[in-house]
Amino acid sequence: MKKGLSETCYRFFSILGNPTRLAILEALGGGPMNVTQLAEALRQEQSMISHNLRPLVHCRFVQAERQGKERIYTLNGETVDALLSVVENHAKKYCPTGGRCTLSEG
Repeated sequence: MKKGLSETCYRFFSILGNPTRLAILEALGGGPMNVTQLAEALRQEQSMISHNLRPLVHCRFVQAERQGKERIYTLNGETVDALLSVVENHAKKYCPTGGRCTLSEG
């Protein structure tokens, strides 16, 4: 790892280390959505979705485009697809549980 990269990695993975944010990314993998559609798809309050979209947009995992009175959110496929592919490959190759790891050892 390059010197000084640990802080960048920490911030990068902190954004993704949230189940709601990961669910948003997964939902957007099916195509663009507005916040109401995301809230319905994830069965969560719209305010919770909006709160979790902010860091995803700020770090450009997700793009937002205004269409009339609403914002349409799309996945940054270049980054997210590549990242999820690495995770999937790692889980298949190295995780003894096939990616269903737990924090407890044993």
